[in-house]
Amino acid sequence: MDGDGQEARGRARRGGGRSGNARRRGASIAQAPWTLPVNPDRPTEPVGPEGVAAMHDAAMRVLEEIGVDFLNPEAKAILKAAGCAVDPDSDRVRMDRAWVLEKVALAPKSFTVTPRNPDRAIEIGGDRVVFGAVASPPNCADIERGRRAGDRESFRDLTKLTQYFNCIHLNGGYPVEPVDIHAGVRHLDCLHDQLTLTDKVVHAYCLGPERVEDVMEMVRIAAGLSHADFEAAPRLFTNINSSSPLKHDWPMLDGAMRFARRGQPVIVTPFTLAGAMAPVTLAGAVVQSVAEALACIALLQEIRPGLGVAIGAFTSNVDMKSGAPAFGTPEYMRATQLSGQMARFYGLPLRASNACAANAPDSQSAWESAFSLWACLSSGTNLVYHAAGWLEGGLCASYEKFVLDCETLQQMIHYMGGVTATDADIAFDAIAEVGPHGHFFGCAHTQARYETAFYSPFASDWRNYESWAEGGAVQAADRATGLWRQALADYEPPALDVAVAEELAAFVERRKREGGAPTDF
Repeated sequence: MDGDGQEARGRARRGGGRSGNARRRGASIAQAPWTLPVNPDRPTEPVGPEGVAAMHDAAMRVLEEIGVDFLNPEAKAILKAAGCAVDPDSDRVRMDRAWVLEKVALAPKSFTVTPRNPDRAIEIGGDRVVFGAVASPPNCADIERGRRAGDRESFRDLTKLTQYFNCIHLNGGYPVEPVDIHAGVRHLDCLHDQLTLTDKVVHAYCLGPERVEDVMEMVRIAAGLSHADFEAAPRLFTNINSSSPLKHDWPMLDGAMRFARRGQPVIVTPFTLAGAMAPVTLAGAVVQSVAEALACIALLQEIRPGLGVAIGAFTSNVDMKSGAPAFGTPEYMRATQLSGQMARFYGLPLRASNACAANAPDSQSAWESAFSLWACLSSGTNLVYHAAGWLEGGLCASYEKFVLDCETLQQMIHYMGGVTATDADIAFDAIAEVGPHGHFFGCAHTQARYETAFYSPFASDWRNYESWAEGGAVQAADRATGLWRQALADYEPPALDVAVAEELAAFVERRKREGGAPTDF
């Protein structure tokens, strides 16, 4: 079908751009509407300008004097042609700082990603904050069925929750790995599910050329776009991780370069655990992380000047008694804030995560996630990965934690709404009306505003003890069980044009017949 026909079909499918949630009648969970939050607060800056300058100089020295290994011949050839020093006897590449800064300066400060429903477009950068669902754990859990290996049923459940909750803006990847689907065709079934069960932005994993190309084609089909229109603007994104310390591996680079050539954004996120994969000091760990990220970002800008990119912050510490990763720690908070300072120095959007090390949706998971999310807000993070559902340091997706995190996200979005100080807000007349002997429940100022004056939760229970006890004394995790069950019962899939659905299904079936992606090397 030609481009005009695809666009006409896309307009018919979108039906004015309304989402499945917007059409729902009488949904029983009273959640806040879809919105793209703006963070109005000044970010926290743990070090002054001299500290930022020192960390920048150290990161540049890493790139110039030590170098980064690129385990991809094509990437090395591009960098060599650009004037970088490529070691003929190894994978080591050294870069001049002036060249790196020239390339990084080409990246936009923000970019918009538009999924098949344009009303679900997200902006990454500036003062915007968007939240993505948990991604990539091999296991999932809920109170009723316990912990188990990920399967397609659970994958679909968590994808539906991603669509249902308005505080989740995008699919960050697979909310759980469905290990009951063969790895060679898993990406086909998973993206088909995400493109039909949600109309929000999706993500592709860089795990081989076939997977990357298949997913980009599926997103193009689902949006009803010509190839030229697909490549003209961001429609999905990928996130790649360096193999710290100081290494970028073949599949991540291959996928990132494929994305760059087709104009699709790439987030580069080193996974630097202080004391294990990076220096034990926070400044040293962040310096290494920045060097690893900028090395790849410079490569991508060489390939496609002006490509939308973001720098990822995933620097935390390890438990020095066991070597296990720790999250939601004071160190994680400060490292994320430091990363925010460096991202602003380079003019790049920032990605961070809602991470915790807790093994259950308990108090530990709550405080670690609260600290992680506060680190995101106070650092000026633009894209929060794993914003809902993460447990066990990323090894498990929890249904209950997903709901409880959504409550926290809603509260943070409400918090970011800011405060105004007009005459009506200051309420001098109301204070005068009540005076020293009355109360404000019945005054006109309160009566005109009481329904919308304060945040209204869907998971918190604000009743007094007696009322709570009479209602069964249900604690937060058990309340969350009822809520995720209600959300799945209320869920309705977003509209998808029949012709688009048929073309998408036909593509998946054809690629399965062709064998999908190779798994044996």
